[in-house]
Amino acid sequence: MVFNRVTAEHLKTLEQYAPVVARVHGGNHPEFHEVRKLFDAINKKIKEAGTGKPELNGEFQQLRKITDNYIVPDDVCESYAAVYQMLAELDEAYMA
Repeated sequence: MVFNRVTAEHLKTLEQYAPVVARVHGGNHPEFHEVRKLFDAINKKIKEAGTGKPELNGEFQQLRKITDNYIVPDDVCESYAAVYQMLAELDEAYMA
């Protein structure tokens, strides 16, 4: 399953990057705090589902709305951009 492969590739990195990006960029980009909350919810559901496919349509729909379909702001670091890229890949794999 594509989603499980992409999850295995990105979950650990997202767990490391999301809190740091929220701390560094949360002041100028308060929407990232919501992105982090949604990622935390997605991560929890993925872990609870084990090898099954969790229900994440609502979370990904909210992420697409908050991030304007994962468009990276101009004034952020590479880690911020990486988080959006990995979340977009997870979203795409989930929908596949």
